[in-house]
Amino acid sequence: MSCNSCKSGSSGLPRGCNNNGNCSSGSCGTFTVFDWLSDISNSKINPFKIVEVRFKNGRKGYYRNNELNVSIGDTIMTESEKGYDIGAVTLTGELVRIQLKKKGINIDDELFSLKRFPNEKEISKWQELMRKESEIQVRARIIAIDLGLKMKISDVEFQADGSKVIFYYTADQRV
Repeated sequence: MSCNSCKSGSSGLPRGCNNNGNCSSGSCGTFTVFDWLSDISNSKINPFKIVEVRFKNGRKGYYRNNELNVSIGDTIMTESEKGYDIGAVTLTGELVRIQLKKKGINIDDELFSLKRFPNEKEISKWQELMRKESEIQVRARIIAIDLGLKMKISDVEFQADGSKVIFYYTADQRV
């Protein structure tokens, strides 16, 4: 578990407990989830076949798991509209059913599936694309300024296969 008081302040140091990341809870991660339903016997006999996967910037998606034995924290390859993406499994089992209900997603809706565990080559390609993101972000900011667009590009995220780039931005009005 983590304490929310450790979120970074403007100086980059954690605020709140002032332990500078050395919390008594063992982690300052705000994405930590405790699976309080893991001991329910139904989840072991007939496991729920949808998992939650987190990508960069806290972006999450829900994917059908037809055959893989995955655990929270596993790096996994997922289907996407064009190609594939790589993320981390953040939730499995009955808690996913609760999350889907909370978000208004029907379990019978069309969802992409988990493909498989990525191999070394795919992980290397993904990491190389992540290294390029800051350079692309700077170039995108320059282009936005040159075009006179009143927007701030806050981050860039490549899909793991390189076929898609997501630009995160803020603007006071539509761009």
